[in-house]
Amino acid sequence: MAFVTACSSSTTEGLPAAPDVLKKSATAMGAVKTVSFSLTTEGNPPIPVKTAEGDLTRAGDAKGKLQIMIGALQELEFVLTGDAVYIKGPTGGFQKSMSREQLAALYDPSAVVTAVPTLLSSATGAKIEEQGESYKVAVTLPGEPLKKIVPGVTGDQPGTLLIDKATSRVTSIDLPLNGGTVKVALTDYDAPVTIEPPAV
Repeated sequence: MAFVTACSSSTTEGLPAAPDVLKKSATAMGAVKTVSFSLTTEGNPPIPVKTAEGDLTRAGDAKGKLQIMIGALQELEFVLTGDAVYIKGPTGGFQKSMSREQLAALYDPSAVVTAVPTLLSSATGAKIEEQGESYKVAVTLPGEPLKKIVPGVTGDQPGTLLIDKATSRVTSIDLPLNGGTVKVALTDYDAPVTIEPPAV
């Protein structure tokens, strides 16, 4: 009974109500200017991106690298500035290879910054517990904003959020999917980030 109470979405054992934590976090995430992110997978979840990491800005600029299934598993570096998309494969240098719209059909990492507040605002069934300096919140995450963060996800998904108590910022999103799991980590909030077009 104590465990059920501790995980309730109502305020118990001195914990704030889970919906209030999500609302406060959505506001905090909406004010984020830059963030470093990583996406990792365990097992074989049914998504095209297997790993990704990089630096993102609210303006939509981004740089980093990812492993993605496009026919076969490919490791790519990316730089996104304005409307331009620069991709570097395993060999050769960067190439200005596609539009932002074409990239979005595959995976636009920069969308993570703007998608997280929407994800938090529309999450349902929240249950909260304490984990060190964070709140651990089990939720159902809506598919539309979630697929901008984890491409290939279809429909609403159960997941777990870690939200820093001090800043109300999300530090991780864990998703159990068929065949494996996905973890998104968010760090280095509002650190200085310079993203410029690479030489081509």
